[in-house]
Amino acid sequence: MARQALETQTLSRSCNEALILATLVDGPRHGYEIALEIERRGAGYFRFRHGTLYPILHQLEHDGLLRGSWSEEGPRGKRKLYTLTRKGRRHVDDQRAAWHRFTEHLFAVLEGAS
Repeated sequence: MARQALETQTLSRSCNEALILATLVDGPRHGYEIALEIERRGAGYFRFRHGTLYPILHQLEHDGLLRGSWSEEGPRGKRKLYTLTRKGRRHVDDQRAAWHRFTEHLFAVLEGAS
């Protein structure tokens, strides 16, 4: 029971990580592109601010789930592109399954299913 309570406490962070990593399945993106893609896929429901997005990206990079590399892109100069690692791809698959289970149980509670 304590483990489930801990998972509930980290729900927001887990959700943010899953959203970010899912956008990288299609290929490398820089931070602003990640935020725009999440907003697009979520029809505007999810929005990331700089102060939320970049600390999570740095932590995911530190955890070995993604790799950052600098590239020159037009007049804006250097941008850091993020790419999923093998470990990150496995994590995305695990997260998808976990979020499907979570939403099944959430709706069971919300709808009063027994």
